[in-house]
Amino acid sequence: MMEAYKIPMNLRAAYLSMHRQTNAHLARFGVTADQFVCLLILAEEDGIIQQELVKRATSDPNTIRAMLVLLEKRGLVVRAPHPRDGRARIVTITEEGRQIFAELVSALEPVRNRLTAQIPEADAKTLNELLRRVVEAME
Repeated sequence: MMEAYKIPMNLRAAYLSMHRQTNAHLARFGVTADQFVCLLILAEEDGIIQQELVKRATSDPNTIRAMLVLLEKRGLVVRAPHPRDGRARIVTITEEGRQIFAELVSALEPVRNRLTAQIPEADAKTLNELLRRVVEAME
């Protein structure tokens, strides 16, 4: 089999493995890996419009909306109407959301440690660049 044909399968296997491990470590908090991604994005840049969150999470609007409804019910995020665009919603992480996010980051330390034990920093930079190129090629 040509090496190029292995790329999609290896990407899938890596994603599913990381997703399973992340979900397992976050289960006690009642937060999924995908919800963690939303919180991570908001922790880095709070108060973004929901559509921007969809883009950054590389997800679809319905999935993000469903996750935000759950996170909002738990008091971890707040969605508010955009002051100038009646169709847009601004998403903000709450103080409780920031506290939970910090706990989630700590809970994921074993996953990060397993990953970094296998991939040295120089290789991680190369891998990230290659993954970025894969995304660009598929856009």
